[in-house]
Amino acid sequence: MAHHKSAKKRIKTSEKKRVRNKAALSKVKTLVKKVFSLEDKVEAAAVLKEATKVLDKTAAKGKIHKNNAARKKSALTKHVNKLAAK
Repeated sequence: MAHHKSAKKRIKTSEKKRVRNKAALSKVKTLVKKVFSLEDKVEAAAVLKEATKVLDKTAAKGKIHKNNAARKKSALTKHVNKLAAK
């Protein structure tokens, strides 16, 4: 356990950041899986739009690297473009 006041504060702030980062990364993973699981092009395109927005925000805040976000968006877009419209 920490003994200094500053070390105790660092533990608290680190935990807050860890929880926020985990939530953001979890949301990204969930949306990516959701897009890949969809078979309807219209529905997948709608979820893709939301996933792109979340990926951009996550990368802008530095939670993931911008190239990682770009790679994920590219893969998702390719998947949606391959789908046949129903």
